[in-house]
Amino acid sequence: MSPKSLLCPISPLRVGETTARVTGGLAAALIGMYALTGASAIPLALAIDYGLRASIRWQHSPLSWLAAHLVRSLGLPDRSIDRAPKLFAARIGVLLLLACSIFALIHPPSGLVIGLVLMGFALLEFVLNICVGCLIYRYVMLPLFT
Repeated sequence: MSPKSLLCPISPLRVGETTARVTGGLAAALIGMYALTGASAIPLALAIDYGLRASIRWQHSPLSWLAAHLVRSLGLPDRSIDRAPKLFAARIGVLLLLACSIFALIHPPSGLVIGLVLMGFALLEFVLNICVGCLIYRYVMLPLFT
């Protein structure tokens, strides 16, 4: 198995673009709640959710499930896009959220900064349809392994 397939497996699996964007908005809202309250359980719960999205169990992610229902209820168009880059982005999110969770306990200001960085990434996805993890994969990781 090549490093490329480990990082961002190529698969025929698809995900709804609007659903992914709404999921990013929900994640940003939860990170905002963490920033306001300092509740260290929030980044840990988000790490679990991102972990589900980073695995083959995308449909079991509570945020993705809620986002899909919101998109359907509101009748929003949900164009199908490649899921592989979103898997890589979710894996980056897991790492950031685990770091945020650890630092929330040992040095809360650092945990807050890490959380706000991820919140910025999630807001870029939600508002501007810019997937930072996908960009990192495309312009940094992919050239290293091709």
